[in-house]
Amino acid sequence: MMNSLMRAGTAVAAVAALLTATAGACSGPRDPHGGTAGRTNVVLVLTDDLSMDLIRYMPGVRALAADGTTFTDYTVTDSLCCPSRSSIFTGRYPHNTGVFTNGGNDGGFRVFQREQEADTFATTLQRSGYRTAMMGKYLNEYLPGRDGVRPGWTEWDVAGNAYGEYDYNLNENGSVKHYGRQPADYLTDVIGGRATAFVTASARAGAPFLLEVATFAPHGPYVPAPQDAASFPGLTAPRGPAYDRLPTGAPTWLADRQPLTASEKTAIDTAYRKRVQSVQSVDRLLGNLRQTLVRAGVADRTVVVFSSDNGYHMGEYRLNPGKQTAFDTDVHVPLIVAGAGVRKGATVDAAVQNIDLRPTFEELGGVTRGSAVDGSSLVPLLRDGRAGRWRATGLVEHHGPDHVAGDPDKPAPASGNPPTYAALRAPGYTYVEYADGSTEYYDRATDPYQLTNEAGDLPAARKAALHTTLERLRTCRGGEACRAAAG
Repeated sequence: MMNSLMRAGTAVAAVAALLTATAGACSGPRDPHGGTAGRTNVVLVLTDDLSMDLIRYMPGVRALAADGTTFTDYTVTDSLCCPSRSSIFTGRYPHNTGVFTNGGNDGGFRVFQREQEADTFATTLQRSGYRTAMMGKYLNEYLPGRDGVRPGWTEWDVAGNAYGEYDYNLNENGSVKHYGRQPADYLTDVIGGRATAFVTASARAGAPFLLEVATFAPHGPYVPAPQDAASFPGLTAPRGPAYDRLPTGAPTWLADRQPLTASEKTAIDTAYRKRVQSVQSVDRLLGNLRQTLVRAGVADRTVVVFSSDNGYHMGEYRLNPGKQTAFDTDVHVPLIVAGAGVRKGATVDAAVQNIDLRPTFEELGGVTRGSAVDGSSLVPLLRDGRAGRWRATGLVEHHGPDHVAGDPDKPAPASGNPPTYAALRAPGYTYVEYADGSTEYYDRATDPYQLTNEAGDLPAARKAALHTTLERLRTCRGGEACRAAAG
């Protein structure tokens, strides 16, 4: 173990030396604080399938929240990896990215590559003089040996199907390296080391930078780091009000789900404990990055963002572990921001979404948002809590059921595999329309666990108004049109 850790430390030092040597290629006036005048460094730590109920086990994330601003009503545009990540990169809804699934004709890396990849926050910030780094997970179907370094990235350390955390290939700036099964090969730790090296090198070069560290954790099979494998003994999954319970008036795809069996409950408890174990390495990665920013002298010029691509249900609504639904377990995820110019210990309850991250990063970098971006910058909400008239509702879009062979997110039996739907997710309610004609309406102000589907009791005028808003949002294009459509 000690030899492995020493090898890991040597590797990090070598990476730092390499990045320092190549950092001079950036443009822009340099200063001793790691940025150009008025330009903010951005660090995004993006997790995979991290649900809200895991934050209590992550002291580093809670410390970030104490030092910054928490968005209490942040949702994703689709509770599935590739569509959500595509919206983050582009600032566009799935109906404008064309990415609704993880593969096939309507999703995955290939669809994103065709029309979206040339216009992301990475491409705009790199063109403006930022050093940009992508580390960990990119998009479903990306293969390190086949697909190489993608547009917009100065530093590229990306794996393919590396959910097991060991025995994977990592594309390191165009050179593919295989990592085995030694403790030092644990992927979250590897990309954490490369991330701290990138920050150190960028600061030394006096260059503004954007870094995305996208972990595979805590996605299944929920593999913890060696030092965490025996932690939290006896921990069980939360038994909240929605656990092993169907909503009244459940939609067609869910209505016949039977109560969880004893073996299903045991499996859920085991999976939850492993998920808690696996996020410990993510929490350390976040803490190490924040310490590195301080040591490098750039913490006062950097904004740190923590989030997830989607949530995860574990026993709620009688479903085995999974995602893809419009329930809050799956679409409502953490968004915590701290750093330069960000209010400390603050909360924001506006209806923000993952399409808002790109314009936020671009405003921090002094880049004008393009007309094809559907989201809005969060910078005013971060700085003084005021952003004028914010959107009244968010949009969730999903194609299903999912039957793509080889998809790591293909739902297991009884884990939730809804048909195509579109949903409105407002601060007080959720409204869903399915392709099979089913509808859902949950008044989350009085029914926060979404256990009473009131769609059948809505007045005709109210339902017509919701349908009209949904249709306008699912066809909107560009920031002005989408803000108007959202009300």
